[in-house]
Amino acid sequence: MKNIPNFLTTFRIAIIPILVMSFYMQGMVSHVVAAILFATAAITDYFDGYFARTLKVQSNFGKCLDPIADKLLVIVAIVMLVNFSDRNLWILIPGMIIICREVLVSGLREFLAEIHVSVPVSKLAKYKTMVQMVSITGLLLGEEGFDYTFFYLIGNWIEMDLKFLLWYLVVYLSKMLFCLAAGLTVITGYAYFRVGLKNM
Repeated sequence: MKNIPNFLTTFRIAIIPILVMSFYMQGMVSHVVAAILFATAAITDYFDGYFARTLKVQSNFGKCLDPIADKLLVIVAIVMLVNFSDRNLWILIPGMIIICREVLVSGLREFLAEIHVSVPVSKLAKYKTMVQMVSITGLLLGEEGFDYTFFYLIGNWIEMDLKFLLWYLVVYLSKMLFCLAAGLTVITGYAYFRVGLKNM
């Protein structure tokens, strides 16, 4: 039981190469597989922290590897999305903002750790992570993935008008949430930047 948090963190990293390979699968099902893999990894991000706190088994291994796993997962997913979306600006610009922020914060965290200054994770940062994970899952599913899901898998259970409504809602909502996540990354990243400047 004490190894569950570290196992989940390691599992999240192990999913990353499989996520990359899913982009090269043939057909609309590849979008569904990519979204499921990313969503599964995102869920483990919550549960590894939950089990570490509940079982009181927070370790240096987890403290080190958990943020690395999170950043690797998000950055790889965004890079693949940008590459396979024909440089769609709705994905490219927010994606670059998120990646730049993650790199900046990683550097500032390392600097602040060396001078023994800690910056606690704010509630806004947790909301940012949630919005980010949900939006990326939706973008990974994409229009083709939604077509496959709503019109082939569950098409017989939902009225046609409702299917189109859900399709438009989820497709465009994912893009809007991704832009919101980019805005939240700037706001939450500024907290690290401000503390870093004070200690330089």
